Amino acid sequence: MSEPIVQLSNVTKRIGNRTIIDHLTLDLHPGEVYGFLGPNGSGKTTTIRMMVGLMKLTEGEITIKGHSITDSFEKAIRQVGAIVENPEMYKYLSGYKNLVHYARMVPGITRQRIDEVVKLVGLQGRIHDKVKTYSLGMRQRLGVAQAIMHKPSLLILDEPTNGLDPVGIRELRDYLRHLAKSEGITVFVSSHLLSEMELMCDRVAIIQHGKLIDERVISQDGPAKDAVSRYRFEVDRPSEALELLAQHSAVVTQEGIELDTDRETAAWINAQLVSAGLKVYGFRPHVKSLEEQFLEVTGGETVG
Repeated sequence: MSEPIVQLSNVTKRIGNRTIIDHLTLDLHPGEVYGFLGPNGSGKTTTIRMMVGLMKLTEGEITIKGHSITDSFEKAIRQVGAIVENPEMYKYLSGYKNLVHYARMVPGITRQRIDEVVKLVGLQGRIHDKVKTYSLGMRQRLGVAQAIMHKPSLLILDEPTNGLDPVGIRELRDYLRHLAKSEGITVFVSSHLLSEMELMCDRVAIIQHGKLIDERVISQDGPAKDAVSRYRFEVDRPSEALELLAQHSAVVTQEGIELDTDRETAAWINAQLVSAGLKVYGFRPHVKSLEEQFLEVTGGETVG
């Protein structure tokens, strides 16, 4: 595993007697899309505000590429691009002129770099049109282009899919994954759309009442060959199948016969059931969705 780009170490925020963030510790690695989930009021936005220097830490430390957000703010924030909610642009200017205007405020951004980011976010065909003609999804992509022009190590997005239609959400998801892999940028994204986070992220953290309660890897490729998963077998005679699989601690559910095993053993079990004269209509691993996992660990609190 590579060295973390971002480290949150025992980050705590108190306002009066109320603890908003309680000793939060996270490591974010280069080139990963990291999801930040939590119920309403769990502390997601407060954490992001501390990461970009809009709110002071009560205790703990945040370092970005080795620079403390408290002691070396300018060096740390130079590594960050961020969009909080909807990006604000000059709507009477073209997308390109908006980027040129921003580039004048940041030393070292060349016209070549502007062209690079326009291509990265797929706006070549509309970049010279006025922003007022853009859809919300296109404005989000222009915002991402602006946020990454100075080649940050970290891109922070707070609820980036707000207001987007399904096509816009899919486009943004694809661009963010592409950016993470092609530019090596760490993308830190909060969202309430659990199904989208599952498709977008490599890892997710779940916080509740300001505390980290779970951190999970999201597999984009399904279970590994030797990984143990919950397998479901759909058969014509469940009671007979249950007797055959007694040694595997199988159980009967509404969906069929279920048991915990790996892929190779599942294939062997399928052959045994067929050899015994049972009809097997199908078998598959049942991987809990991110929504199911979220509800499990938060006790059903509303995400937001």
